[in-house]
Amino acid sequence: MVDTLRSGWLTAGPKVRRFEESLREYVGSQHAVAVNSCTAGLHLALAACDIGEGDEVITTPLTFAATVNVILHQRARPVLADIRPDDYNLDPEQVERRITPRTRAILPVHFGGQPCRMDELLDIARRHGLRVIEDAAHALGARYRGRPVGSLGDATVFSFYPTKSITTGQGGMLTTDDEELARRVRLLSLHGLSHDAWDRYAAQGSWQYQVLAPGFNYVMSDVQAAMGIHQLARLEEFQATRQRYAREYTCHLAGLPGLMTPTVRDEVVHAWHLYVIRLDGSQLSVGRDRFIEELRGRGIGTSVHFIPIHYHPYYAQVLGYCRGDFPVVEAVYEGLVSLPLYPRMQESDVVRVAHAVRDTVCARRMG
Repeated sequence: MVDTLRSGWLTAGPKVRRFEESLREYVGSQHAVAVNSCTAGLHLALAACDIGEGDEVITTPLTFAATVNVILHQRARPVLADIRPDDYNLDPEQVERRITPRTRAILPVHFGGQPCRMDELLDIARRHGLRVIEDAAHALGARYRGRPVGSLGDATVFSFYPTKSITTGQGGMLTTDDEELARRVRLLSLHGLSHDAWDRYAAQGSWQYQVLAPGFNYVMSDVQAAMGIHQLARLEEFQATRQRYAREYTCHLAGLPGLMTPTVRDEVVHAWHLYVIRLDGSQLSVGRDRFIEELRGRGIGTSVHFIPIHYHPYYAQVLGYCRGDFPVVEAVYEGLVSLPLYPRMQESDVVRVAHAVRDTVCARRMG
């Protein structure tokens, strides 16, 4: 980063290209385009696929607002499909039921870092002529049947927000094997210009350019990329720590009545962005929200990922969904609690959290 500051090249330039190439090699894709957020990458993917007004994109209700916002920004319609009760990812059967002549894409979200059932989703997409654009904000470092997430669908978008597997402060990356899609994404990411800043202002560049499309200002800076280059070099170290802490949590909490630990399917490598437990309200005398407050009283901060999309007033009004439309999501949501999980934790922190969770569940168990 000091080298970048001294170079005087702060915007998208040589460090961005280096970061793109490093991540492209890591996930095994043909192309990678760095952007200023995962949200920007998802928006660009939809725009590059010419998804627009009157089109439908199928996605999950258990996700952050950005996943559906980018669909709405393209004036397309988000169509929600229910999830599987084991891994909280899209249920392929529910996806197929929601396909109409207006469906253009499937947008799976790899919840918590566990890949979706990609073989089934890709098969559905092929049979119906649909694009698959993966929201992999949680899933850098995850694998599906031996293949890295980032080399599976038509486009995959990662997040480098501070809470993610690696960070650039803000930032994201789109990977794809589709050369034309990558070219279109790169074009749209910088105002639709025919040449980016590096092409225009480097020693061998030309000041001339043309605007080929009404694009956006979604590029990553060299300052961000400089951080990302070194973060990516430590990804395996970070992932090993996350996996170790996840195993530690499961060792302490598995089999505890009133609480379910995460299920990890055999064919995947989980990225462990989140460690999400699920409380069974029928066995406890306290609800999820009160449970969170009791942990907070012991100095432990937790969260909930996520409030279902159709619970938010705006989406309920615009999309027309209501409570009761997605029974699996709704049943799962009532018990979800995300425990602290990040590489700078100490193993003693993990044990302390696990003991507090176990004590609280045992104290509140009915019968």
